[in-house]
Amino acid sequence: MAESNTDTKSSNQMWGGRFASGPDAIMEEINASIGFDKKLFAQDIRGSVAHATMLAHQGIISSDDKDKIVHGLNTILSEIESGNFEFSRRLEDIHMNIEARLATLIGPAAGRLHTARSRNDQVALDFRLWVKEELQKTERMLTGLIAAFLDRAEEHAESVMPGFTHLQTAQPVTFGHHCMAYVEMFGRDRSRVRHAIEHLDESPIGAAALAGTGYPIDRHMTAKALGFREPTRNSIDTVSDRDFAIEFLSIAAIAGMHLSRLAEEIVIWSTPQFGFVRLSDAFSTGSSIMPQKKNPDAAELVRAKTGRINGSLIALLTIMKGLPLAYSKDMQEDKEQVFDAAESLELAIAAMTGMVRDMTVNTARMKAAAGSGFSTATDLADWLVREAGLPFRDAHHVTGRAVALAESKGCDLAELSLSDLQAIHSAITDKVYDVLTVEASVASRKSFGGTAPSEVRKQISFWRARN
Repeated sequence: MAESNTDTKSSNQMWGGRFASGPDAIMEEINASIGFDKKLFAQDIRGSVAHATMLAHQGIISSDDKDKIVHGLNTILSEIESGNFEFSRRLEDIHMNIEARLATLIGPAAGRLHTARSRNDQVALDFRLWVKEELQKTERMLTGLIAAFLDRAEEHAESVMPGFTHLQTAQPVTFGHHCMAYVEMFGRDRSRVRHAIEHLDESPIGAAALAGTGYPIDRHMTAKALGFREPTRNSIDTVSDRDFAIEFLSIAAIAGMHLSRLAEEIVIWSTPQFGFVRLSDAFSTGSSIMPQKKNPDAAELVRAKTGRINGSLIALLTIMKGLPLAYSKDMQEDKEQVFDAAESLELAIAAMTGMVRDMTVNTARMKAAAGSGFSTATDLADWLVREAGLPFRDAHHVTGRAVALAESKGCDLAELSLSDLQAIHSAITDKVYDVLTVEASVASRKSFGGTAPSEVRKQISFWRARN
């Protein structure tokens, strides 16, 4: 279908000057960003309202024009939110779509809105506002995930399970202690989020294209109106900076890695071979052919989402790595990466919070597994140091012989007879059996941050106070 003269004229007006003939179809396709940057509509309108208000306050535009602009922008906001706004690819991006509609609504006054700003600082503002809001949402979601773990940790402060290194049974721990390990991880993620908000809390608007503006604007006024701590301090850096987006993706990648590690444990723990946890039907699926199967699909998908987030981080780092100052069109490719990563991270945190709160913990199975693999061997070595006065390396050697004997007999260390143990070292007495149970092992680990239930409860109290 041939384009209408009206559409051609509108497009040409937006290009203006020597671009009066408009881009060809290929240029239009590669140049348009409205398909994804329309997500920034609320931030764009919010920024424009603050900018227009400042212009009027400074006497750069009239109060009457400001009132028309603000009313028109609020009308457009309502149209977009209600689904009654028609986005046009010929107008390239969210900024020009809104500006064109504003011109239709209020006439020539719309042309005054772009005074003392550029699309360069405008998009920097919109994107920074969006990322700040997304970080604030991520902070709230991480707080919810931490709370879920604190509840499970408190419930299972004394529930014994095997602790692993190399995915081999190492020493007994409590499930509460294991849960608190993830509280620490996600607590660091939340700390990084808070630091990122502090880093980006500067307003770009007023930097204009790259050199600032000759108009007597008040950038501190717009910064305050938009909830920023202060304006940015270098106009060149302002329009060329995407560190805030890269930092968001870095945080998302680290948090995603933590979520993926947890997802991997849930996948392993929910197998019949482990049987430590059981996911509800809400976070599982069945097999299309094997009726007995219950697949931990939610955990597996969380694990996969991490790959997408990592890809977004590498993509944006690669986009930015060779750009000279200040703005380059390459930077248009920043938003899809961040939008996709944000959606993936939100979904992963929400799914994991649900799984942690919803899963059934098989404490009996965990306890039975906790004693496997001679997990109290270190307790025997420590007893020999503490009670028999052996150097630790000698105690380690004696314990190794005891493990070998138990393995040959097909029994646990606690099932070896006293005569068996004394044949290995004469200093061993029947008091050694007090430390060879998994409960005694766990209870003895009272060092700060250790797995003893008393220590676990101390850490739960600490985190509840700061969560």
